[in-house]
Amino acid sequence: MSTLVNAASRDALAATELQLLQATDGAAAAEITGLADELFGVAELLRREATLRRALADASTDPRTREDLARGLLADRLGGRALPVVVEAVRSRWSSAKDLISGLERLARTALLVQAERAGRLDAVEDELFRLGRIIGGQVDLERLLSDPTTSAEGKEAVVDQLIAGKVEEVTQSLVRQLVTHPQGRVSDGLEELAELSAKRRERSVAHVRSATPLSEEQQQRLASTLQRIYSRPIAIHLEVDPDLGGGLMVRVGDEIIDGSVVGRLQSLRRDLAD
Repeated sequence: MSTLVNAASRDALAATELQLLQATDGAAAAEITGLADELFGVAELLRREATLRRALADASTDPRTREDLARGLLADRLGGRALPVVVEAVRSRWSSAKDLISGLERLARTALLVQAERAGRLDAVEDELFRLGRIIGGQVDLERLLSDPTTSAEGKEAVVDQLIAGKVEEVTQSLVRQLVTHPQGRVSDGLEELAELSAKRRERSVAHVRSATPLSEEQQQRLASTLQRIYSRPIAIHLEVDPDLGGGLMVRVGDEIIDGSVVGRLQSLRRDLAD
């Protein structure tokens, strides 16, 4: 997945997300799935059609001109929920055509997460995305295959289905299938971003925790409560067991690292002795 770093594109995404929330209001699960599929489809169309992509993302033209073009080409292809979202997207000012495509894909993913949230399954989706990221990241050949943009999309989807079909939430499977179809870098990194996007839907931060030994559910809850007091906001725990730590925990929240591991303490001691 690609991150929107330009301020104009972030503003465009924020404006379009408001339209997306209106589009999902009162929608059944199947309708939200259809909305996401149609947004993914428009992103794929723009990826294939360079002339259309440039025309719809051209910030030098009048927004109404871009809107009329989108309506003329897509009104018969999109449902009543997807069309207003796409129209808002093309009326907005993106820094590049690539960001418009990334924005549409981000909106489609958000729609699926909204579906999981309303079904009370967002926690499960978040956990599955995180665990899949770790599994794929730990298998070099699998990571290389799924992250290769030149590999057949159908072939990668078949691999994903073999790996997770019937074992994860339908939303998780949809997100993973779409991610491997058009990977932007390492698939494992994309899955981690999706897990963090899931956490943000619940207005929580993500704490990436490495522990020398597995933590019980009670221990994870105590750790989350402690981190919540430290950061004054809810914290989602993503746990990875790493025996190489030698003992203790290493916690990363954003760019901040809390290292309570044996290895970390030894490294700190060596630095102190070297000073």
